[in-house]
Amino acid sequence: MIEMTIAQIARAVSGEMSPDLGASEVVTGDVVHDSRLVTPGDLFIAIVGDSHDGHHYVEAALNSGAVAAIVADSQTPTGSGQGRDSRRITVVDTLTAFGQVASAVIAASSNLTVLAMTGSSGKTSTKDILGQILGHAQQTVAPPGSFNNEIGMPTTICAVTDKTRYLVLEMGARGIGHIATLCQIARPDIAIALNVGSAHLGEFGSQAAIAQAKAEIVEALHPAGIAILNADDPNVAAMADRTTASIRWFGSSKSADVQVVDVELDETARVELTLRIDEQTRTIPLQLRGAHQGLNVAAAVAAATAAGLCAEEVFDSLPHVRQESRWRMEVTITNDGTAVINDAYNANPESMLAGLRALAAMGKGKQTWAVLGEMRELGDESMMAHDAVGRAAVRLGIDNLVGIGPPCRPMVLGAASEGYYGSEAYYSPEVSDAAEYLRTRVGAGDVILVKASRGVALEHLAAELIAAHGGPQPTAEGAPR
Repeated sequence: MIEMTIAQIARAVSGEMSPDLGASEVVTGDVVHDSRLVTPGDLFIAIVGDSHDGHHYVEAALNSGAVAAIVADSQTPTGSGQGRDSRRITVVDTLTAFGQVASAVIAASSNLTVLAMTGSSGKTSTKDILGQILGHAQQTVAPPGSFNNEIGMPTTICAVTDKTRYLVLEMGARGIGHIATLCQIARPDIAIALNVGSAHLGEFGSQAAIAQAKAEIVEALHPAGIAILNADDPNVAAMADRTTASIRWFGSSKSADVQVVDVELDETARVELTLRIDEQTRTIPLQLRGAHQGLNVAAAVAAATAAGLCAEEVFDSLPHVRQESRWRMEVTITNDGTAVINDAYNANPESMLAGLRALAAMGKGKQTWAVLGEMRELGDESMMAHDAVGRAAVRLGIDNLVGIGPPCRPMVLGAASEGYYGSEAYYSPEVSDAAEYLRTRVGAGDVILVKASRGVALEHLAAELIAAHGGPQPTAEGAPR
């Protein structure tokens, strides 16, 4: 974090310092909300979660060297002895204070460009791509994994130092107003809207409501900002009317500023992308898998060039870009030649289709298996959405479908209605049943896609499949790094 005094932090959070805190004392380390991670010089924030209360660990954090702890005035101090009320900054709400500290970090950064993105799918992959492109040029902070809420985003922001030039943020939403609140913490200079899909349809109620929520990211731009919009998505294109900022378009259209001209996949579903950046076009082999990555790259490139990088810098960086976050098109080739595609981090109808297309590309001439779990938070659309995924698997020529859990029964029935017969479509009520079924049927050299919503945790099944086929080949191109 950028070094700040206790007095500066207390002002930022409108907090009251305990008498033993010196106003000129400096936080030289990180801002931490897990007491186990505290090191000397850190600032500890006591967050109240669903299953824990950070106020129970304040003394442990201070004993580990935290300069101070931010606590809520509604919480009774914990611990015992004379230290129980020491080295505190007391606030009304610690979660709000966390965001205020993050805002103070941005305000103290004199040469920082904030790039933020949202979308129904592809946020984390695009964030990884953009962070690496910018990092190839200058020091960049981007979140690990999906740090896209009111805890994860401030955690990312507080990693900014006085040397950071670019800050890349991912913003998620579970309702109207969520992204607007995140933008109050970190107002973007460049805002990227990837797509408006079906993720969280059950929570929002309609795609129009999802579009309204996603548009909050461009509404937060100041007039000198830049909106990066998907020309292929009508709901995103309509966001042009929601901002006075300038617009940079990406997509497959010739009118886009950054155009996906062509996407080819090799036998391992790696992308060869022909991309036009304004007037320059180049074909680039990427280390990313799946045709959907073409638009993710285009969005990241549009943002990077809006941030000041030239086309040549961006083109030169793209062959080095990797998928950094786990369980997203993570391919492991096992010792018997079986390919396991672990894409189990999350799922919605759009990302399911992208995964199936990648499976079809990788599985040419081989037996293919789509091992799929529930897509959650789809509300009344759930049954039809699962049915459509099953039918898509058949149309794409996937050889076998295994649907896991009751919500996937319509998926299996949809596949059967579309043309699967007998054991080609198998319904498994439990993950354990699916594991046993696959153990006796998947052969050496087959290709398996494992995908579901986060709560299903199918990454464990993917690990079982890898182990059952002899573990990863240490030197294989597709083995984990």
